Amino acid sequence: MNIIQSSNHPIIQATNSYNARKVHTDLNWENAWPLKSFIYPWSAEIPPELTFRALWDEMRFYFRFDAEATDILTYVNTNYKMEVVHSDRVEIFFRSDEKLDPYYCLEMDPLGRVLDYRTRYYRQFEYDWQWPGTGQLEVKAAMTGSGYCVEGSITLQSLKQLNLLQNNELQAGLFRGECLKLPDPGSSFTWISWVRPESQHPDFHIPSAFGTIKLVTGDSQINNHRLFEQ
Repeated sequence: MNIIQSSNHPIIQATNSYNARKVHTDLNWENAWPLKSFIYPWSAEIPPELTFRALWDEMRFYFRFDAEATDILTYVNTNYKMEVVHSDRVEIFFRSDEKLDPYYCLEMDPLGRVLDYRTRYYRQFEYDWQWPGTGQLEVKAAMTGSGYCVEGSITLQSLKQLNLLQNNELQAGLFRGECLKLPDPGSSFTWISWVRPESQHPDFHIPSAFGTIKLVTGDSQINNHRLFEQ
């Protein structure tokens, strides 16, 4: 996966995984170039390391987040999906265009719980919505020696159904909510992003929080892994 910077709109490339498979459904993530250029958009401090990787094949789009964390905080009461809001989590948002009408959000915590919802600009959340179809979205998570890892896959069919996959491109936002304190009564977070949204206050629900993921084949990939101006 390579990174392109174009007019303040970042683009990353997801490699076709046909040749990245080890055996059957096991993916070789070493063939996915790691995106590590995450920032605290509203702080001058350096955030803990967050790495995003993406692959795809003729059926599914695959993604993986590796989050560095020394104290992983998750809120569990009834295990309802809204408890993800109060937990450390990684996030991927998808949109069709800058109108954000609608766009779709996946927030995933270290326990593998998924808060999936549809929303419209500005912050018209529909938390009762679920990703359509059985088995169209799959997510798993695990603790690691340095934090936690979240892996997921989405069928290309469902991405097309929602008008998100267009010309082999996904417009997406990539984020992490780093939980500093569990609800007592309120939770506390710092926010990590792939891009710097054009907002003075923490907000990922705006058009400038998104970039583009290009689904490319091996033949069409750029051969270097550097950030450059297009």
